[in-house]
Amino acid sequence: MGLLRSAMTYASLAMTERLRTSYSTLISYLRAMESGKLVIFSAPSGAGKTTIVHHLLDTFPQLEFSVSATSRPLRGDEHHGADYYFLSVEEFKRRIEAGDFVEWEEVYPGQMYGTLHAEVERIWRKGHHVIFDVDVKGGINLAKKFGERALSVFVMPPSVEALEQRLRFRATEPEEKIRMRLAKAKRELDEAIHFDTVLLNDYLPDALARAEDLVKRFLQHA
Repeated sequence: MGLLRSAMTYASLAMTERLRTSYSTLISYLRAMESGKLVIFSAPSGAGKTTIVHHLLDTFPQLEFSVSATSRPLRGDEHHGADYYFLSVEEFKRRIEAGDFVEWEEVYPGQMYGTLHAEVERIWRKGHHVIFDVDVKGGINLAKKFGERALSVFVMPPSVEALEQRLRFRATEPEEKIRMRLAKAKRELDEAIHFDTVLLNDYLPDALARAEDLVKRFLQHA
C-alpha cells in the first residue's frame, strides 16, 4: 500500500505540474494575442513600400513579416513560405470557404492574394508584432478589422510619372502588365485618405527615417 500511495501521490503531483504548465502556456498565449500589434504598409506597385518594410525589419527586431498567400505562380528565385504561400486557385478558394483568411482579394484576373489567420497568430504567439507589405485594398481591410491595434501607412510616390519610371526601370514585366499596374495605381492613389498616415517617398533616406519614427512611436504606445 505504501508503494501504491507513493505512486499515486507522484502521479497527482505530476498531473498538477502539467496543468500548471498548461495554464501558464495558455495565459502567455492569450497575452500575446491581446498585446500583438500590426503595422501595415500599402502603396501602388513601384512606390517603394517593400524597400521600406525590409528596412524596418532590420531596424526593429520585434517586428516579423507576414507572409501572404497567393494563387499566382512562383517567380524566379521565390520560395514557398518565405516570399508567399503559393496555393493553387482551387486550394485558395477552398480556404476562402473555410474562413482561413483575415482578408483576401482578386488583385488581377485569376491572381488572388490574402492574409491567413494562422500567419498572424503564428507571429503573435512568438511575442512579436506583425508587419505587412500589402496592396491598397488589403491594407484598408486589415486596418478596418484590427482598428487601434493597427497602424496603416500609405506610401505615396512623388508622381505617377515617377511611378512609371520605377516600374519600367525594373524591366521585369511586359508593356501590357506595366500599363495595367499604372491604371490600377491611379485608382489607388485616391484611397490614401483611408490610411492613418501618408508617407511621401520622394527621397528614400528621408522616407526611411520618417517610417522609423512612425513605427517607433506606435510600438511604444501602450
